[in-house]
Amino acid sequence: MTASSRAMAAWLWTGRNGVLAGRSAAALHGAKWVNDDAPAQLLHRNRRAPSGIDAWLDRFEDDEVQIVHGMPVTTPARTALDLACRLPVDDAVAAIDALARATKLKIADADALARRYRGRRGIRRARVALDLVDPGAESPQETRLRLLYIREGFPRPETQIPVYDEYDQLVAVLDMGWRRVTVGADYEGEHHRLTRRRFNSDIRRFEAVTELGWIDVRVTVEDTEGVIIERTRRAFERRGALSLIGPPVDLYRAPTVPSRRDSGPLFAPRSRSA
Repeated sequence: MTASSRAMAAWLWTGRNGVLAGRSAAALHGAKWVNDDAPAQLLHRNRRAPSGIDAWLDRFEDDEVQIVHGMPVTTPARTALDLACRLPVDDAVAAIDALARATKLKIADADALARRYRGRRGIRRARVALDLVDPGAESPQETRLRLLYIREGFPRPETQIPVYDEYDQLVAVLDMGWRRVTVGADYEGEHHRLTRRRFNSDIRRFEAVTELGWIDVRVTVEDTEGVIIERTRRAFERRGALSLIGPPVDLYRAPTVPSRRDSGPLFAPRSRSA
């Protein structure tokens, strides 16, 4: 069962009185990477929901709900706030990145709702997560890589950087990087190695980007946080830009995400529960 069909079943359970929220709302808004096996989530006064449904009693206003496929669903801004309040920071940013990429979400609108519900549980963590959202991330892995750099004191990377050759032809689009020092970073997912054509194309792309003066740090699922940071730090050193890297930043003002530096691969599976 897909996340969208699970959401519809949950809404029917409420007697068509509930409002789909959280990950269910994100799925209905078209966001990618929503876990199909996770419980549906909605706002409903009956907390005694059956297995597979999370029912929340949170207050909401009329301007925080819209109709999607004939069902009441929280707006992208309210959906972002709910995800930010209920998920660990990394997970929340990844989910809201995907939501923002699929919709016309304006973080300013989510910030306004955070002010509306300033006493809500999790609101401090929500403000941290909302400040870190970047719809340029094309996957949760890219989000986690970007957050790693920010956590370790690097300047905030720009996402989806186009690289042009001397004829103004587009050669590549880097997942993220820093134009000022011509250092980029790409997350190489498994799909990059599925076909010989894709594998060869990636090699030519890397060579072309390098010839144009970029240092492209290629990251895989096997890389630990320490290895990634050291390789990127060396790239900044080659550019004479170590001074741009500051001290580590504590993004986690609530005790929801433990430090995992050098503890294993950066992209190891995590719990998807809210």
